[in-house]
Amino acid sequence: MTTLSRRKVSSIFFFLQGKVPKEIHAILIETLGEQAPSYSTVKNWVAQFKRADFSTCDVPRPGRPKTVTTPKIIDQIHELILEDRRISAKSIVLQLGNSRERVGSIIHEDLNKWEALREMGPEMPERESKTSTVLVV
Repeated sequence: MTTLSRRKVSSIFFFLQGKVPKEIHAILIETLGEQAPSYSTVKNWVAQFKRADFSTCDVPRPGRPKTVTTPKIIDQIHELILEDRRISAKSIVLQLGNSRERVGSIIHEDLNKWEALREMGPEMPERESKTSTVLVV
């Protein structure tokens, strides 16, 4: 059970005891301090409880589903990079229709851009380490 669910269960308990949102919020602040949910959140929960909805899970929200990274998408991005090693992420986004964040994640995490570009030949620079050595004289 998540922390949010525990707070909501506590609110359900106090609601069933007949407490109003202000009282429930005061009790949560007293016990949880800064970790307590806002008054408006408690008020929304109580309104939900009054509708006999005692669910502690978030309801799936409508909207665009998250983009899924598939081997097919990774291969498409890999091919585009091999065709033009100077291709921009924006250009890849426009060609494939994925989000900028997803393309960046695939290049840097899934595809390992430097390894893909190194296949182009010896003209590619060696991958620099994240730490550098400083010579102090």
